[in-house]
Amino acid sequence: MDQAHAEEILKKVIAIPTVNDNEKEVADYLASLFAPYEDQGVTIEELAYSPGRSNLIVTIGEGETTLGFSGHQDVVDPGDLADWDTDPFVPTIKEGRLIGRGASDMKSGLAAVVCAMLAMLKEKKVPGKIKLIATVGEESGEYGAAQVTDAGLADDLSALVIAEPTDGMRQICYTSKGVVDYHVTSKGIAAHSSRPHEGEDAIAHLLEFANEVQARLARLDKKDPVLGKLTSLITLIKGGEQINSVPSQAELSGNIRTIPGYTNQVIFDVIDGLIAELNAKPGYQLSVDYIYPEEPMPGDAHSPLVQLLQKVGLEVFGHTLTPVGGTGASDGSEFVRAKGDYPIVMVGPGSDSQHQPNEWVSLAAYHQAIAFYQQFANEFFGK
Repeated sequence: MDQAHAEEILKKVIAIPTVNDNEKEVADYLASLFAPYEDQGVTIEELAYSPGRSNLIVTIGEGETTLGFSGHQDVVDPGDLADWDTDPFVPTIKEGRLIGRGASDMKSGLAAVVCAMLAMLKEKKVPGKIKLIATVGEESGEYGAAQVTDAGLADDLSALVIAEPTDGMRQICYTSKGVVDYHVTSKGIAAHSSRPHEGEDAIAHLLEFANEVQARLARLDKKDPVLGKLTSLITLIKGGEQINSVPSQAELSGNIRTIPGYTNQVIFDVIDGLIAELNAKPGYQLSVDYIYPEEPMPGDAHSPLVQLLQKVGLEVFGHTLTPVGGTGASDGSEFVRAKGDYPIVMVGPGSDSQHQPNEWVSLAAYHQAIAFYQQFANEFFGK
């Protein structure tokens, strides 16, 4: 694809503010790029999550084997604009870098996949059936990928490449931790602090839960050779009304990063079991809610998919892509629930500037990524 056109596409998607919202505008724009090729059998579908928020699914080519490419359309808040040298939604090129919110995470990866697919269509050299899945809400819970998965739209894939940034495409992330965010509420009975026997101390009950849940989760001590151990933190806590009252309410939130050795159900069983035990005691009223739990993503550093990506990386970039594990969750944590049993990896352009002011991507890396995805698709289908 012509470099100027490829940069125009990237600038356009970055200029659309999708801070945890408004992804439909990106989906509509990307859909318009594929619309001229519908006479070549291209199918375009938007799956609405909520008003103004749409996942986009574009399928090109044909065949029994389906290669999936995926990327999310949302970005995080730019934060204090005074920390930016330029407007985060006015993409700016400086010294070979394109600066803007989402430039690294991950609109450059999404745009590179789109450009690679458009180049195949323009050249009428689509090597097989390729499906683009552009999601909403990755940054705040991967619920777009969850919706696509639940709708069965990822069941037919044979392999999935998510274009998340991986150190300027020097790495392939093939496995990652999952996440369980949870919120526990404790209800008590208010009383004067001079007569505590007349009340029920919601904070004391909650602290008992906090201490015991950490102890029980610490017993899940398997160690993944790449991802390490499961981790658990109590990250938020608050409660009570005033200093001279028995607290009638308290709440905490926790964050657990899981490994493939423990499914999220194991974690749920630990927490739910403890809640039930405590509530069996007189005066205890604890409840728990889980917020967008994500399964860990298993993988194999020596899988044929990883090996093929390394081969193509050496051909395109001149260096070997290193297989690594990731500590953060991604859309891959939702796609693992699809009915098809297929490998999922992450490899994409970008830098270590994601979620930071002056986020950037190297334009050279972006253009190389387009060539990489196109060549990888050809070799995936044996072309």
